[in-house]
Amino acid sequence: MNKKRICISAFFALITSCGYAQVKDSIQVNSLDEVVISDTKFAQSKEKSGKVITKITAAELQKKSGQSLATVLSSVAGVEINGNQSANGKNLGYYIRGGKNQQVLIVIDGNPVTDASGISFEYDLRLLPIDQIESIEIMKGAASTLYGSGAATAVLNITLKKSSKKPLQATAYLNIGSNNTSTNHKYNGQDFNQGFSVNGTVKKVSYLVSLNSTETNGMSQIAEPNPDAYYDKDRFSRINYRSKVGFKATQHLALDFFGNYDKVNSDYDFPFDNTGLNDTDKNHSKTEQFRLGFSPKYTYNNGEFHLNTSFNKIQRAYQEYNLWTLATEKSAYEARSISVDAFNKYRFNSEFSLITGSSYQFHDMNSETPYSNIVRNLTKFNMIDPYVTGVYTSESGLNVNAGLRLNVHSQYGNQLVYNINPSYHFGKEVPVKILSSISTAFITPSLYQLYSEYGTATLTPEKNTTIESGFEVVLLNRKLTCNAVGFYREQHNSIGFDATYHYANIQGLNKAKGIETTVRYDVNSKLNLNANYTFTQVDEALNRLIPKHKINGAIDFSPTQRLFLNASYQYVDGRQDAFFDGNTYTTRVAKLGSYQLVNALVKYELIKTRMSIFGTLTNILNADFVENIGYSTRGRNFKLGLNITL
Repeated sequence: MNKKRICISAFFALITSCGYAQVKDSIQVNSLDEVVISDTKFAQSKEKSGKVITKITAAELQKKSGQSLATVLSSVAGVEINGNQSANGKNLGYYIRGGKNQQVLIVIDGNPVTDASGISFEYDLRLLPIDQIESIEIMKGAASTLYGSGAATAVLNITLKKSSKKPLQATAYLNIGSNNTSTNHKYNGQDFNQGFSVNGTVKKVSYLVSLNSTETNGMSQIAEPNPDAYYDKDRFSRINYRSKVGFKATQHLALDFFGNYDKVNSDYDFPFDNTGLNDTDKNHSKTEQFRLGFSPKYTYNNGEFHLNTSFNKIQRAYQEYNLWTLATEKSAYEARSISVDAFNKYRFNSEFSLITGSSYQFHDMNSETPYSNIVRNLTKFNMIDPYVTGVYTSESGLNVNAGLRLNVHSQYGNQLVYNINPSYHFGKEVPVKILSSISTAFITPSLYQLYSEYGTATLTPEKNTTIESGFEVVLLNRKLTCNAVGFYREQHNSIGFDATYHYANIQGLNKAKGIETTVRYDVNSKLNLNANYTFTQVDEALNRLIPKHKINGAIDFSPTQRLFLNASYQYVDGRQDAFFDGNTYTTRVAKLGSYQLVNALVKYELIKTRMSIFGTLTNILNADFVENIGYSTRGRNFKLGLNITL
């Protein structure tokens, strides 16, 4: 049977199941009590949100023990994190609604994060271990009205772990696993992850200190086309220190301070003509990140005021073997970013609230490479963005979220964006929410695109417009949840190379459209089923590494209070990739085949709430597939882990 037919049939099965369950069920249901923050920056009931926001809670992260952050995100409807099945050091691609990395904004504890020294403004998720994360909200669509530059296709709102309410709590974990391709069968330990945290609350003071360490070896980053040749095994090493102190100054005023240090060392290779000729042990990269911040919060009778501030410094160093000169070359990049976001929510009455705020960002960078240098005092810009959002939530079920943001940029001038997001919840007797929105977003040109030897100082922002509509239904006393959203996105003024090999705003319009749907059914307290399907269609200019069809499914089963079992399935449709052909010195396009992954997890509590062990088996069928031309992917692998809480 044609695989595309399988995907399309699965999609219609999901939609049909929603409709059938709605007709069949006549049980009175309660409103959703889950709380989300991404579409207003303040906590509100998911029922009153005009978006379908996916929230991965701490409990759900526990069910995904042993997985990387990229792999967890890639199981969400509408999200494709390319490289999550490759070697740990492989660059990641964020493909959401036909967009790329720079169109996805990463927010950590309310602070936007980015690497201002990169070609495009984006954040490297490899820096962040999933073990230090409390929860994740994924809000898709243009969201620059609240979040500014970069929020064109999605906002990944990440909340790090918080302090325990106890005076002292300590946690520790240790994971060990294999790191094989489909042709390797070494099941000795090659993938290690360990860490601990000490945290608690004593009177008005809360504290948290944590450490994470990851070490991976045994797998070449590039594919191994010659089975008789030896390929260098590329090492990946990561260490993360995190500290946080909170002080409850008064009943209304809370102060939080944080400091993080992250370091990644990685070997890497570039495929050359897909032959593996560029395999070498001389390519090495090191990235260091320093993050500091202060976040006071003040609550009063009719509202609350937040101030999120952060300073981020990233240093990247590369040692790379030049295949043409046969010399080892060194490059260094450094970027500094300051972010300040002050915003206030005022409740006029039970139905209407007004969110007002202003953000400030400053970025600069410098670099030294064998080909050119970029000087910091000439390579910088700042942005000041006032914004306002009105939120109307009525007892009748009508909800409206609408806002404006003015981006004032020191280089290119002003940019205005807006969003209008009405939704309607029919209530308990007809537990359906329908939603729609039109919103705009902008992507600021990066420092590199403005000021490097390929840069153009007159660049203006890329512009995005997204229209979406859909529904969410909750049935069977909240046991069954179904949602589906259709979207249409237009991308204007994209930044690319012109005929002189300089960055320029490319005239023309690029489009993306699709459908994202999710079904979750809690059969009983022991058995849960969930699945999602994504259809994405893009113009040829955007068509790289984006699957047209994608399916995720999972079964969670807890036969006892201490034993948890999970089985998951993923289908990724064929994609289009481009690679450099060393014979013709041209870029060629290749079609990648579809692939399917089957995984399993077993988890058992040895001591209730104190000690647990888990085991995972991934790519059980040992599928041999390609994520990127010339790069290796993981075959069948295992992981064992131990978690202790005191």
